[in-house]
Amino acid sequence: MKYNGGWSFSEAYNLPVKLREWFVERLVKQIETENKAIEDAQRGTGGSNQSAPQTLTAHNSPGPPPNWGGKKTGR
Repeated sequence: MKYNGGWSFSEAYNLPVKLREWFVERLVKQIETENKAIEDAQRGTGGSNQSAPQTLTAHNSPGPPPNWGGKKTGR
């Protein structure tokens, strides 16, 4: 539970058992999903909801930050 939620040992230990079991089951599901995504990326399949890798161009890349241009704010 420290993996994803940042729980300390005492916080996890003091949870009701059923709630702790739910969190552990949810964490197992999350890790399995991440492992499948990693395996798909390594194979190059991209999974079922992802298409080919995206190449950034001038038309689809993010613009500069709002305060870009060297203007100093009141600090």
